[in-house]
Amino acid sequence: MARLLPFLVAAALVAVSLSAPGADGFYLPGSYPHKYNPGEPLSVKVNSLTSIDTEIPYSYYSLPFCTPPDGVKDSAENLGELLMGDRIENSPYRFRMHANDSDLFLCRSPPLAADAFNLLKKRIDEMYQVNLILDNLPAIRYTKKDDYFLRWTGYPVGIRVGVDYYVFNHLQFTVLVHKYEEANVARVMGTGDATDGFPSTGKDGSGGGAGSSGWMVVGFEVVPCSIKHNPDDVTSLKMYGKYPRSIKCDPTTVSMSIKENEPIVYTYEVSFVESDIKWPSRWDAYLKMEGAKVHWFSILNSLMVIAFLAGIVFVILLRTVRRDLTRYEELDSEAQAQMNEELSGWKLVVSDVFRAPSNPMLLCVMVGDGVQILGMAVVTILFAALGFMSPASRGTLITGMLFFYLVLGILAGYAGVRVWKTIKCGDHTGWMAVSWRVACFFPGIAFLILTTLNFLLWGSQSTGAIPFSLFVILILLWFCISVPLTLVGGLLGAKAPHIEYPVRTNQIPREIPPQKYPSWLLVLGAGTLPFGTLFIELFFIMSSIWMGRVYYVFGFLFIVLLLLVIVCAEVSLVLTYMHLCVEDWKWWWKSFFSSGSVAIYIFLYSINYLVFDLKSLSGPVSATLYLGYSLFMVIAIMLATGTVGFISSFCFVHYLFSSVKAD
Repeated sequence: MARLLPFLVAAALVAVSLSAPGADGFYLPGSYPHKYNPGEPLSVKVNSLTSIDTEIPYSYYSLPFCTPPDGVKDSAENLGELLMGDRIENSPYRFRMHANDSDLFLCRSPPLAADAFNLLKKRIDEMYQVNLILDNLPAIRYTKKDDYFLRWTGYPVGIRVGVDYYVFNHLQFTVLVHKYEEANVARVMGTGDATDGFPSTGKDGSGGGAGSSGWMVVGFEVVPCSIKHNPDDVTSLKMYGKYPRSIKCDPTTVSMSIKENEPIVYTYEVSFVESDIKWPSRWDAYLKMEGAKVHWFSILNSLMVIAFLAGIVFVILLRTVRRDLTRYEELDSEAQAQMNEELSGWKLVVSDVFRAPSNPMLLCVMVGDGVQILGMAVVTILFAALGFMSPASRGTLITGMLFFYLVLGILAGYAGVRVWKTIKCGDHTGWMAVSWRVACFFPGIAFLILTTLNFLLWGSQSTGAIPFSLFVILILLWFCISVPLTLVGGLLGAKAPHIEYPVRTNQIPREIPPQKYPSWLLVLGAGTLPFGTLFIELFFIMSSIWMGRVYYVFGFLFIVLLLLVIVCAEVSLVLTYMHLCVEDWKWWWKSFFSSGSVAIYIFLYSINYLVFDLKSLSGPVSATLYLGYSLFMVIAIMLATGTVGFISSFCFVHYLFSSVKAD
């Protein structure tokens, strides 16, 4: 572990440097520039309608919007996009590169029937946002508040003023473009010392051959307006025709109120603006890191907790334990026997400390699953910090997490069976049952929670519902990849030598003296220290998940994860020593839950976030979805942090009693 420490520190520093503001020109793997020639068509796509008021996504075409002339077509989506509730489809909006158009007529909707009228009002009340995409860039909207601008992705369906509802039926698009520089590809790569070239392809698949030129999309902005159009003026107009009158977009006023049995006329305009933004820096507007000082404060806070706990561990190991062991070893056998009668504390439980815990198979299963989840988190966050899971490639983060979880099943089986074999003192009988339970325990919990939530989403006709076909695919992935790998890991664990106990265990268990305070109280309270290292970063993560904000400071998150692992290990170690000092030798489960209890505080924080930060969350379905996903998250965190605590405590106890001579 000591040899790995410099590498981990270096990796963490690299991760921070990549997520820092100075890394604006860093090339995001998995995303390549598209070069468009002047006049070449650009296709705008639409994603699901989203709302921070309900957290339930719906299809764009569930509302009376214009449809493309050649029909609605789904875009190819990866597993992560489907799990996130994204439904990307084509749209009727058409642009031509570097061709400004204004006063374009899009369509006139049919007269609003009662159902469509009520649904549109409901979506406006629930603050639903329309999400548009051009060249893989989400539409961004700026609003001014006091002396600064706020950034938003998408635009609202409409707005309510008093008892009237207004819809945004005119969109003013601004497309920022950057000239393709053939002479020096390195300059296209970005600022700073970037010198690596990369393949650049246009829509037609042509590369950047000699003499080729074109433009790249580096920004996509939208200003929604509500303008009263006369439906009679467009009866003879075709889609993309010129509106008879000049349209002036003023986002500060609204005039297109919706009424039952009246149609809505949709129009738009587009302008192209040359920009100095390089192509690799075009995501900076979305990924701009807010509150960098807060993230550093979070890390400093964690380091202080670690230093405090490390001091306690240092005192325990170097002063108390070493001093007692030295005294104990210097005595002869007769003096030791006399001393044992006067001893108190951890030295008296030498013959019981490695007695098998209650429900040993469940402990092995939870440790195995914890290793798998922790490994998935470390690898995924590290890859994300290095830029391999950029938001330019939608869904790659979720897809990557799923892939690493499936592959790391081999570690889960190995860890679970190895602990089982150690508890059974080298007898590997039952390793198949342990491996199978490891493969089914956490996925079974996840399946139960997600299926329940999915029925709620199906009932709401939301795009967030996982399709039945995808459910089948997920089950097949689990059964065909994760389960076999877990069984292979279990076989390797069964063949590996068990960890031998340094002392023998008596047949008759020693009676545990009555305690002043219940031990579970100390175990529950221990979770506050790991939570203290995590809660600041937790706010940003929760805001990203539930408030629609982009989270891309994975460098900080990777460091916070490493610090969390260290704190969990130290907390569990200290508590295990405290329990042994009061002659409580039942430390196995306590060591697991002393660090795993951080999940309780994270769940309480989730409830606090629901009450005070998601005050607008409406309806029991939305609240149930929020609490269900939060429960799923904290169970995973409990297994991962509990495993860290158990392994650190086991190593500590093994080291502590390996120096004790006992008959």
